[in-house]
Amino acid sequence: MPTTSATAHTRPRWWTELLLIAVLYEAYSLSRLLVRGDVDAALRNAERILHVESLTHLDPERMLNRVVSAHAYFGVVFDYAYATLHYVVTPLVLLWLWRRRPDRYRGARTTLAIATVVSLAGFMLFPTAPPRMIEGFTDTMAHFASWGWWGAGASAPRGMEHMTNEYAAMPSLHVGWAAWCGWQLWRHGRGRVLRTLGVLYPLFVVLVVLGTANHYLADVVAGLAVMGLGAYASPRVLRTTDRLRAGVTTRRPVSELPPPAIESDQKTAA
Repeated sequence: MPTTSATAHTRPRWWTELLLIAVLYEAYSLSRLLVRGDVDAALRNAERILHVESLTHLDPERMLNRVVSAHAYFGVVFDYAYATLHYVVTPLVLLWLWRRRPDRYRGARTTLAIATVVSLAGFMLFPTAPPRMIEGFTDTMAHFASWGWWGAGASAPRGMEHMTNEYAAMPSLHVGWAAWCGWQLWRHGRGRVLRTLGVLYPLFVVLVVLGTANHYLADVVAGLAVMGLGAYASPRVLRTTDRLRAGVTTRRPVSELPPPAIESDQKTAA
């Protein structure tokens, strides 16, 4: 992922990164509030997706959901993975990049942020009910609820359902974030273990979101697409912000600029 020469080896301040996460969460909360009452539109959009998938015979979610819901050892593992991994793995990969690859961190983080913002816009413009709300699918997280800590809000803990958007199936941020994690591990990891995890983790998450009836195959494709869009836009966004920052610096009054450093020979002469 390209970076500009001015920022190639700069590690952003930790508090600015936490601020960015807070802003993204507030944007997610806004999208949840805007689509909360639009249940009819979310169900209609879900039916449209299922209709298109059935016409093209690209609807593996039904078969996978039957398998996962019929076997507790699949269902419980997949439900825990759906409810947990995106909260844990994505921040860990971000922290790993921040510490080990600061020259690549800004570009990777910006890719993730852009893809997330685009996804939030998709949630508001195209609210979509997940398959588990459609007749013919089994809500595995409800089916195996006695095994886990999640409540009625899918990936949210019991009593914290207000934190999740029930109609945010399109695109799949679970898959988009997993693809981003896998990409970073494959590209920047040293050793066979990390690179293998970079391949297996996104594939596992795809099986999880389809098998638990939380996403359609179309959501998976859309999640990958928005992450690709983020990767395309990231270097352009960084170049623009770096130019703006450089312009602000050059326009600062002379009185605000730091005094020039005094060389050792000048000190001696003085």
